Amino acid sequence: MTAYLDRITSPKDLRSLSDAALCILSDELRGEVVEAVSKTGGHLGSSLGVVELTVAIHAVFDTPRDKLIWDVGHQCYPHKILTDRRDRMHTLRQEGGLSGFTKRSESVYDPFGAAHSSTSISAALGFTVARDMGEDTGDAIAVIGDGSISAGMAFEAMNNAGAEGRRMFVILNDNEMSISPPVGAMSRYISGLYASPFGTMAEGFEAALPGPIRDHARRARQLVTGAAGGSGTLFEELGFQYFGPIDGHDLPQLLAVLRSARTRATGPVLIHACTVKGKGYAPAETAADKYHGVSKFDVASGAQSKSRPNAPSYTKVFGQALVKIADTDSRVVGITAAMPSGTGMDIFAQSHPKRMFDVGIAEQHGVTFAAALAAGGLKPFCAIYSSFLQRGYDQIVHDVALQNLPVRFAVDRAGLVGADGATHAGAFDVGYLAALPNMTVMAASDEAELIHMVTTAAAHNSGPIAFRYPRGEGTGVDMPEVGTILEIGKGKIVHDGSDVAILSFGAHLSEALKAREILMGQGMSVTIADARFAKPLDTDLIRQLAKNHRALITIEQGSKGGFGAMVLHELANTGQLDEHLAVRTMTLPDRFIDQAAPDAMYADAGLTAADIAATALQAAGIKIPV
Repeated sequence: MTAYLDRITSPKDLRSLSDAALCILSDELRGEVVEAVSKTGGHLGSSLGVVELTVAIHAVFDTPRDKLIWDVGHQCYPHKILTDRRDRMHTLRQEGGLSGFTKRSESVYDPFGAAHSSTSISAALGFTVARDMGEDTGDAIAVIGDGSISAGMAFEAMNNAGAEGRRMFVILNDNEMSISPPVGAMSRYISGLYASPFGTMAEGFEAALPGPIRDHARRARQLVTGAAGGSGTLFEELGFQYFGPIDGHDLPQLLAVLRSARTRATGPVLIHACTVKGKGYAPAETAADKYHGVSKFDVASGAQSKSRPNAPSYTKVFGQALVKIADTDSRVVGITAAMPSGTGMDIFAQSHPKRMFDVGIAEQHGVTFAAALAAGGLKPFCAIYSSFLQRGYDQIVHDVALQNLPVRFAVDRAGLVGADGATHAGAFDVGYLAALPNMTVMAASDEAELIHMVTTAAAHNSGPIAFRYPRGEGTGVDMPEVGTILEIGKGKIVHDGSDVAILSFGAHLSEALKAREILMGQGMSVTIADARFAKPLDTDLIRQLAKNHRALITIEQGSKGGFGAMVLHELANTGQLDEHLAVRTMTLPDRFIDQAAPDAMYADAGLTAADIAATALQAAGIKIPV
């Protein structure tokens, strides 16, 4: 039964309910989240942890005029249910359905899109300044996790917000459980604030709270700071009025604190709420990862649907290959930014724990840290998702490439990634890495090639080198026990032909091979080549393909301005573009592609085997049969 939830058509309806009714509503909402995610999969544990916070914020603040900004946004499922999207939750993370994150184009209740961490406080300050400059917007509320607040961008924003002194609200959702356990001194500092059930808070808030809560908070202030009214936390030193830690699942307490804050605040406020990831659903609460990301599951047992992979994932292949190399080379070290399991670095950590460094959600620091490790004589492998590595780009340019330091970048989640959608698509790394002097850029066409590239990177000491590979399982090829060191800048011919050449860079080689079968059915002789390197290019291979074929097609799982552009530059600058050669570059289109199954996303992008074959036929001047 969802007696109260059925009455909710918008957050405005929450404001007419009693506190007791809101407590019942929270229980109904938690059940609804579990039921919805069991059918679609998604980020369950984080969403269950903020049910009471979600209800309390929408009940106290005037959303959507007040701007509620969820950091990362993977915990927003309760928010979506309460904001006119309950009837579409069955489409979550599906093609044409709701995003798994907040998204401006989806709802007026999503004022700022997210999916990458630590942006919420900056965004909240932006809305705050817009309000103070006369725009029709109310208060701004940022909800940020204890993992996300450890990132440098969050501190930059807090420092700026404290200096500005404007009225805004930051809610620290402290569950001591980000995707992987939070690391670093900030995490230890926040954990230390648990020493009393409440920390410090501003005197004005104390006066507005109900008696028992007010007295408890005042005693906590004295315990932590030594004197009533004193300053005792880092947040207060940054200029925020701090209140907490409070129980993020005690709805009456949350409501009291938020009402007091909204009534009394004149400057920036930080409310520290302690929550439990996976709260209220036993299988999630007891799981090691708190059901952070789940596939479809049985609600009664919590058992998740298990696909039967035909081959190990690229991520697993990378982790295992790196372990084998590190077993015989003590200088190999691993770095990741809060994603050890997502990048396969957890495999490395099991075998070489003292050589594995998780820097937290701090890609910029991680890249420069890796640069100095390389300068110190070690062999750092910096494993970061393609879309997350974008956050460390200046450091790649200035601290790695400019100094020509041999940092090895393992670029996971290259290409389109399925249900996580456009925010996590690895579309741009080829272009942004290959543009840099001194950089070597590789892409694995299958899992065996990935092993060779890990081996090649370990042996490469003359500058930075990157290798990219997709999310998900490999192609099922036989894999070598030991990788081979590839000749830098050399590709290979996979199949030889005479009419059309398809030059593939990366994991779309399998589609190129399917396209070859289609073209052979049209009577064409087709060459398939695996480029392996975008930088340096295999100029001899390109010259051979251009000279011996009437059409050359490049194919890649990346954006315009990547591998195909580099091939065109080479052909143009060496005078190989003339009337005898038709060249076509096939890339991701110049737009963001929403979530769907990966195959459907590549179909949307026009990169299927049939699309490749049609492009080849057109380039060769052969009329395509209707």
